[in-house]
Amino acid sequence: MSKKTSEKIVDYLKINGPTTAKVLAQCFSLTTMGVRQHLQALEDDGLLSVEDRKASRGRPTRYWALTEKSHPLFPDRHDELTSQLIESVRVVFGDGGLDKLISHREAASQQLYHQALDSHETIRDKLDALAQLRTQEGYLATVETDENSFWLLENHCPICAAATVCAGFCRSELQLFQHLFKGIAVISREEHIIEGARRCAYKVVPC
Repeated sequence: MSKKTSEKIVDYLKINGPTTAKVLAQCFSLTTMGVRQHLQALEDDGLLSVEDRKASRGRPTRYWALTEKSHPLFPDRHDELTSQLIESVRVVFGDGGLDKLISHREAASQQLYHQALDSHETIRDKLDALAQLRTQEGYLATVETDENSFWLLENHCPICAAATVCAGFCRSELQLFQHLFKGIAVISREEHIIEGARRCAYKVVPC
């Protein structure tokens, strides 16, 4: 199946950088007006930005360039790379080295989370602050309540590839949450994305 004109334009800009509508029209045998319609649609979608550059004579020349929002349109093998790096750490440094790596990540997160949660008094306020941090990290976290407990719900797992090849990452996150709420709540993971659930659900029961 041949690519759509808009896809061809995106590919061209990725390879060649900021370009004018006139150049694109020549490349794809289209009218400048026709190219501008595609460019405008891509800009409306947030995939392109515009820069007017001064010309030696006459009006400024308009150049079109890709934005960061266009990045997901291109192949991304970071999950595969993550898995390979974890396996390399295990081979080179052994399971002990991998455990040290996970512990270092947990300690860094613990310090960051403590700073954000310490200013809040109630369990709910602390959970709301935690959910906000986790959402910023890509977990799409929300907090819900039922009759006797709270729920921290994470609807996405940005480290799924790492967690799939190394369960220590998931174990570390549960331990981190338990440490953050030590003495005020008991936390257990009731749903787990790695085990096929739609989300990760942590039950938070006040002590």
